Amino acid sequence: MNQSLISPYGGRLVDLLVAPEEQPAVIAEAQRYPSVQLPARALNDLELLATGAFSPLKRFMNKADYERVLAEMRLTDGTLFPIPLTLTISKDDLPTRDEWITLRDAQNYVLAIMHIEEVYRWNRDSEAQAVLGTTDPRHPLVSEMERWGDLCISGELRVLRLPQHDDFAELRLTPAQVRAQLSALGHAQVVAFQTRNPMHRIHEELTKRAAAQIQGSLLLHPVVGLTKPGDVDHYVRVRIYKTLLENYYDKSNTVLSLLPLAMRMAGPREALWHALIRRNYGATHFIIGRDHAGPGNDSQGRPFYSPYQAQEMLEQHASELGIQTIPFQEMVYLIDEERYEETSCVAPNARIARISGTQVRDDYLAQGRLLPAWFTRPETAAILAESYPPRHKQGMCIWFTGLSGAGKSTIANALISVLLEHGRQVTLLDGDVVRTHLSKGLGYSKEDRDANILRIGFVAGEIIRHQGCVVCAAISPYRNTRNEVRKMVGAEKFVEVFVNTPLEVCEERDAKGLYAKARRGEIKGFTGVDDPYEEPLNPEIVLETVETSPKENAVKIITYLQRRGFLQTAPSAIAGE
Repeated sequence: MNQSLISPYGGRLVDLLVAPEEQPAVIAEAQRYPSVQLPARALNDLELLATGAFSPLKRFMNKADYERVLAEMRLTDGTLFPIPLTLTISKDDLPTRDEWITLRDAQNYVLAIMHIEEVYRWNRDSEAQAVLGTTDPRHPLVSEMERWGDLCISGELRVLRLPQHDDFAELRLTPAQVRAQLSALGHAQVVAFQTRNPMHRIHEELTKRAAAQIQGSLLLHPVVGLTKPGDVDHYVRVRIYKTLLENYYDKSNTVLSLLPLAMRMAGPREALWHALIRRNYGATHFIIGRDHAGPGNDSQGRPFYSPYQAQEMLEQHASELGIQTIPFQEMVYLIDEERYEETSCVAPNARIARISGTQVRDDYLAQGRLLPAWFTRPETAAILAESYPPRHKQGMCIWFTGLSGAGKSTIANALISVLLEHGRQVTLLDGDVVRTHLSKGLGYSKEDRDANILRIGFVAGEIIRHQGCVVCAAISPYRNTRNEVRKMVGAEKFVEVFVNTPLEVCEERDAKGLYAKARRGEIKGFTGVDDPYEEPLNPEIVLETVETSPKENAVKIITYLQRRGFLQTAPSAIAGE
């Protein structure tokens, strides 16, 4: 192996922060430059660039680095770096080349200045296929990429301040601070662990075993930046981490720190990325589990990545990264011995217990049942029960999609009456009504249609966050945008209802004469005539309306919601139908 490629990670960290004595002059300069407001993902990326977590990377990637990372997972100097790190911008927002710009957060605070040295185009499908291995819009990053700018900008960065975090400030440590704390513990070996899920007894067991195996320290390093939409929020997860550290870990041998990383859910490539980041934080070993950084299932219901694909890729590059892997072995609880053990060491006749993630969600939290003590600590069970009420008290979104005239609004109104019978409080977001108020002024270009749907999705997400029930009825013709809404409200609480009415039937029902006008060319870009409608690939419910009444279709939806646990029992009037 080329010796120059061996473990450049974990050495001298990149530091892009402007010295305190220089800041007043640089801030004064920044006020004169054109500004770019960074979205949440770019804020996470900027923070980790600035503190050296992405060392040896010093800036958002230029074209040469970007293209080699896509093709070979390497920077132009040969350093392994599996994930492209870019700052995108729309053409309309692009300042003049060779100019300094100011990077600001959502509250318009100045974070950094950047010298634009290079501008280049990127291709969404090419990047998605290379990095994620798919262009399926069910992948959370694929649908998000539709909203990114068409151009990438790169150049020297000078960071004035890190993004502001008011929560868990004592745990938001830079790589240098984490390395200092680990050094103070006095062990040469450090094993890092991350999960974007709540920690249970099985995680506690494997982390303690891993630390004992290497006779070193443990770095608990949960991701608190962007993760998969619908994940347990980081406030709940960090409360659990803090409780476990206080009561069940050896604090003289354990460091807890938060990682503000924007995950890409890129499976194998992301596993490599996570390992090199942890090397920069001072780890020498990294625990990696099954389907590490996997986003779940694709549009056909199949996993995006195989269970051990991430482990295999990380093993291939471990020596170059300078970090050894500790594979996450499947473990079960031995009932008679009251302990956890790897499945490979369990006797054939042993009585075992296990609870899957789906069972945690559906059989315990959704039913208002506390998780058993053998599976999770009582403190963890209490925090989860407090934060996640039973499913019939949780928010949900029923999203009707279909052609104009398909019957979406009619069925939605029938459904609302039945939901009210069940005691659920319901908000209706009808596409036509929303256009009159929330989206007044928007046209019918693809961009404006997407903006309208995303506005509905945002409002729906806020209603659901407060445990409300929302029924949305909008044509929503584009698959990617519907998938983006699914992410916004949370996949577990999103029910896509495809009202599958044939186009000719919709035209026959056309009370407003819109189809006729579209056929005559008086209306341009009309869905189903001269603009496409992309049918859902795997909706939760498909309804036919030619021979089925709105009331009958509403009952079908109610039956589905009962089966999922969003409704408890049907009132007698419905049960007797």
